[in-house]
Amino acid sequence: MTTHGDSATRSGAPAVAARTGPPDAAEEPPATTGGDSLPDALSGLREAIGATRYPLALPSANSARHTATALTDQLGDYLLPRLARLDAPLLVVVGGSTGAGKSTLVNSLVKARVSAAGVLRPTTRSPVLVCNPSDAAWFRQGDLLPGLTRTTEPSDDPRALHLVTAPALPAGLAFLDAPDIDSVVDANRALATQLLAAADLWLFVTTAARYADAVPWELLRSARARGAVIAMVLDRVPAEATDEIAAHLAEMLAEQDLGRAPLFVLPETWVDGQGLLPEGVTAPLSDWFARLAADADARAAVVRQTLDGALAAVHPAVEELADAADEQVAAADGLDERVRAAYLGAERTVEQGLQDGRLLRGEVLARWQEFVGTGELFRTLEARIGRLRDRVVAAVTGRPAPAVELRNAIESQLVTLLRGVASEAAESAYTAWKAHPAGAGLLEPALAHPSADLPERAERMVRDWQRGVLELVRVEGGDKRFVARTAAYAVNATGLAVMIAVFASTAFIPTGLELATGAGTTVAAQAVLQAIFGDQAVRTLAAKARTDLLARVRTLLDEEADRFLSRTADARTAADAGDGLRRAAGRVELARHRSGLSAGGDAQPSGDEEGSG
Repeated sequence: MTTHGDSATRSGAPAVAARTGPPDAAEEPPATTGGDSLPDALSGLREAIGATRYPLALPSANSARHTATALTDQLGDYLLPRLARLDAPLLVVVGGSTGAGKSTLVNSLVKARVSAAGVLRPTTRSPVLVCNPSDAAWFRQGDLLPGLTRTTEPSDDPRALHLVTAPALPAGLAFLDAPDIDSVVDANRALATQLLAAADLWLFVTTAARYADAVPWELLRSARARGAVIAMVLDRVPAEATDEIAAHLAEMLAEQDLGRAPLFVLPETWVDGQGLLPEGVTAPLSDWFARLAADADARAAVVRQTLDGALAAVHPAVEELADAADEQVAAADGLDERVRAAYLGAERTVEQGLQDGRLLRGEVLARWQEFVGTGELFRTLEARIGRLRDRVVAAVTGRPAPAVELRNAIESQLVTLLRGVASEAAESAYTAWKAHPAGAGLLEPALAHPSADLPERAERMVRDWQRGVLELVRVEGGDKRFVARTAAYAVNATGLAVMIAVFASTAFIPTGLELATGAGTTVAAQAVLQAIFGDQAVRTLAAKARTDLLARVRTLLDEEADRFLSRTADARTAADAGDGLRRAAGRVELARHRSGLSAGGDAQPSGDEEGSG
């Protein structure tokens, strides 16, 4: 057992704000004039918060998710139920550090062992709410803290709310014994914080040995910032150190702008066979609560101050959420831009490859030389251009080869280029994302390389383009006497020549590089095509074929980029989420001022320093 001595208190009746309405004004929910009612505005805000996600791994994301959860809990646990019933019993949540004696204090105040107390930690498994029997219906119906399951039996389930009635507790007042705020159990700490946010009045219990601990003060500062009504209990104070410790704690409270919070000092003493503190020790605190319970105006003032403080804290909290949502959108946009830049660079490399003659090198050049040198091209054309044959054949060398080999060489050259640029783009995008905290969280190793089926899709794309070129020649050349509509071989041969021309320069003016690369074959190809279609027709035909090829390349690379972009799409916050949160918070603030809640004075209970033996 613990030994105690006398008690000392700094207490008084709660200060009551001047009232501007009739005596029963607190019994009705606050009304609004025009626009959203306050409950409607809060419900809209809860929907906006629920619809906003923070999936990207940004520095602000964890804090935003925590704030969103806490704010959503408070809206559902406290603000909306309390606004619906301003005359409901005053809820005093008893919180504090491990082993502070919260349960023993609650039991002693209600004169019954309603909450388990002991030396094992954590002691409080599930929260215990004790009220007068006449108030039980309000807490049973579940409007307050609706996420907790009501039970009339003790439970180890932290999401259960154990309801107990105590006739010794005055009507209009209820105590909720919360889990330890510094519990080693994560769920207990989270629940304690949630329950404290649902309090009309916070009763913080600490000890002479632990009153300077950081965790309680962090929560006390948060409560004060929200305008919550607070009272303090300093428990287990040695008689010889009462004045010194009480004075030091009072200084700390004043430094945190909590100087008006009543401070009750409970000395070391024995507990009786029921585990209750002597009535003489708890009498100052019991009397203070009795006066509060008996004064409807005082209770209403406490409720209104805490309620308005919680409402006033909504706007800055939502602004934090909105800023975090904006950061999510900006990060997703930035990641997308890095991907698009990488694949746009790949597209430009392909386009440059069609302009600088590099695709005419190697196998394509050799097969083109063979194709032209065998005369296969000229055998399909009208005699009008037959006179070009000797000049063209003389410009090339090599053994005869079928047209299909040239077509395959063109396909292979293009596929090789596409695989190269896709590989570079994937590596570039992967590296860019890896350097970004949000991007790194979305990556997997396979993204560093092109899709496994890229070669197959690239080959299919090139073959489709080649068929498109042949169809283009067929349509464009259908009205020309040089290529008959039914001369399939002529179309094929001319189409191959067009493909070669596409690999040269946009304007079909051979450059020094092309002349060196093609050893005159580019000139030959151009001369043949011009002989068939005429200069302007050649330009038009080649331009269309090149545009078609680049469009197909763009589609292929877009599909590769989508491997990255689909990840940001799945993890993307709505672009207007931040603005939506700000609008919802603005409606709440407007409704709050219209409701009249913010017009009241300070209802913080306060009193003069006094002692009792």
